[in-house]
Amino acid sequence: MGLFDNAVPGGNITKPLMVALGALLVGKMLTGRNAGQQDQQQSPAPSGTTHADGGLLGGLGGLLDRLKDAGHGSVADSWVGTGQNQPINANDLGSAIGPQVIREIAQRTGMDEQELLKQLSAALPGIVDKLTPNGQLPQPHQVESAFNS
Repeated sequence: MGLFDNAVPGGNITKPLMVALGALLVGKMLTGRNAGQQDQQQSPAPSGTTHADGGLLGGLGGLLDRLKDAGHGSVADSWVGTGQNQPINANDLGSAIGPQVIREIAQRTGMDEQELLKQLSAALPGIVDKLTPNGQLPQPHQVESAFNS
């Protein structure tokens, strides 16, 4: 997997988990096309929550904003910063992301919602840390290229 090696406990990122991470951070996995491409033949996501800069929540920045809005700013900042990554409880992550987005990703991946949240809560600290090596948010195209490597 390259960039994401050793980013999650046990070092194993399953394909459904990669799809879920891609849906949150890039949007490409969810729609089956690159985030920047528009295809009028495809219907938009049912909830209309996809954003132009990728991901269901507006990419990595949107995800971090959701976590901060839900009161988990210090946790999100620890993932971006250069220090120790703080863990997040699966239920807290689910509340921050929102039930509609979790349901959408669970349907797309074929995963149970609780298992999805458990795996995302374990994977996101390391993934975000790898995507922000200098404590800076990458550009959306940089996040997308990380999922293509």
